[in-house]
Amino acid sequence: MTHDRLAGGRLRAGLGFAALSASSFALSGPLARGLMDAGWSSAAAVAARVLLAAVVLMPIALVQLRGRWHLLRRNVRLITAYGLVAVAGCQLAFFNAVAHMEVGVALLVEYTAPVAVVGWLWLSRGQRPGRLTVLGGLLGLVGLLLVLDVVSGARASAVGILWALGAMVGAAVYFLLSARDEDGLPGTVLAAGGLLLGGVVLVVAGAVGIVPLAVSTGSVAFDGFTVPWWVPMLVLGVVTAGLAYAAGIAAIRRLGSRLASFVALTEVVAALLFAWLLLGEAPGGIQLVGGALILGGVVAVRMGEPRSER
Repeated sequence: MTHDRLAGGRLRAGLGFAALSASSFALSGPLARGLMDAGWSSAAAVAARVLLAAVVLMPIALVQLRGRWHLLRRNVRLITAYGLVAVAGCQLAFFNAVAHMEVGVALLVEYTAPVAVVGWLWLSRGQRPGRLTVLGGLLGLVGLLLVLDVVSGARASAVGILWALGAMVGAAVYFLLSARDEDGLPGTVLAAGGLLLGGVVLVVAGAVGIVPLAVSTGSVAFDGFTVPWWVPMLVLGVVTAGLAYAAGIAAIRRLGSRLASFVALTEVVAALLFAWLLLGEAPGGIQLVGGALILGGVVAVRMGEPRSER
């Protein structure tokens, strides 16, 4: 009974952190689109976002670390991979994708990542997916296709799709790396270290001319209103990066990379709503049906999880 209660509490906490992370991440696309339309380059927006998030999380990370610097040395490869691929690479690819296509379309491609996670766990660890997991995956993919609304001819581009595929790889790596807590590295320390490293790498890449770092202090226009540039940037850094990454790691370590990756599909639904509110990209009825199928897929994957992982 006590074990079941603990498992149930862990599940509820994990789902709560996952919902908080997904809704926070969902804001990033619409806000980044506004900044890029105002003159920011995608690399500059990502660099400013993740560095601001690192500044916000660093004091919390230092408190959690409590002088255990050996944890950083032991996990230097994990933090490096997290910062370069899961943070800088994934976000830069996604922001470039939304510069060429609608936010919902870019998320469709990026969030085929759960399929990649399931495939990797099957090939590398022998965790063969059960029938309910496969059913949940199919429901999620059909839901994503409806969210894309291919029947209505939603705008997509080859360049945008390639960038979105890069974001998909980064997202899959994010789920897999965030689940690793064998060495006792606190989640906030992993997030802060990865965000700091990712931001520094982007700034250096911009300084040597690998990626353009263009910024603008002009007002940022959304659907029906404008705000100073620092308002969306502050929200991007604190909410869609700092809060989102910290909550995401907490969720993945409670739910496991497979289930958490499917729960994160709810970000697509939230992103559609934010894109509607901020950019005027109103979702259609078929997209709302797709959102319902995504949620159904999450439930099926949860039911299909091995009892040992619940």
